[in-house]
Amino acid sequence: MDMQDKERYERIRETLGEWCGMVELARVEEADAVRWLAEAASARAVTIDPEAARELADALGADMMLIASEFEKLSLYAQGKQLLLPQANAALPNISLGDVETMVLAAKQRSLYELTDAISRRDRPQALLLLHGLLNASDGGEDSAIGHLYMLARTFRQMLVILEKNVRDSRAIWSVLWQGFRMPPFAADDLIRQARRYKSRADLTRALRQIARADLEIRSSPPDKRLVLERLVLNLASDPKPSRFEPSSQFAIEL
Repeated sequence: MDMQDKERYERIRETLGEWCGMVELARVEEADAVRWLAEAASARAVTIDPEAARELADALGADMMLIASEFEKLSLYAQGKQLLLPQANAALPNISLGDVETMVLAAKQRSLYELTDAISRRDRPQALLLLHGLLNASDGGEDSAIGHLYMLARTFRQMLVILEKNVRDSRAIWSVLWQGFRMPPFAADDLIRQARRYKSRADLTRALRQIARADLEIRSSPPDKRLVLERLVLNLASDPKPSRFEPSSQFAIEL
């Protein structure tokens, strides 16, 4: 908890503690979360692959309230898929790693951080491969494309702050990134490493301008939205070309 949350917690304890029972929903160890998922799956008459349970616990930072909520959705999703199988198949509904990656936002974010990692390494083939994975996991429509651009812009803005504040340790991230603008805990070290691959603020603001232009193009109903995103990723993963004139980055930063 940050300081503000601790103060709120203490006030609640002081004002309501003697009048009602209180249960503190603290984060648990990942192994305990994985064990809980296996037990919950058994109680719901579904199965969950071990790698799917680990991905769900890791992607949600072992936050049991979030894990329970996402597990409920995944259980219903698995049961719905089972209804489409032949009646002869008597196996229990199963939650796979692919289901978690498709249905859970935090798992999608992990794929996005893998994409920005490939971009920051200038690995164009891998970046394109990861982009196609993101697109295949979504409906590919305009809203989906704009959502990917929004998350790219957000991640590059986070890297810009990390670079400007010279953050070298994940523990320092929480003091420079405000609440609501922080990444999931699993991504902190990765994002610091990615940000340090950029030589200057200009490189990151140039990337934000490219994302802003792609966003404008997507909203203008281009013939092929996938092509717009592919071109953007290739540009982002290329070595920056020096320019004599750099336009204002205000629009890109506000994306």
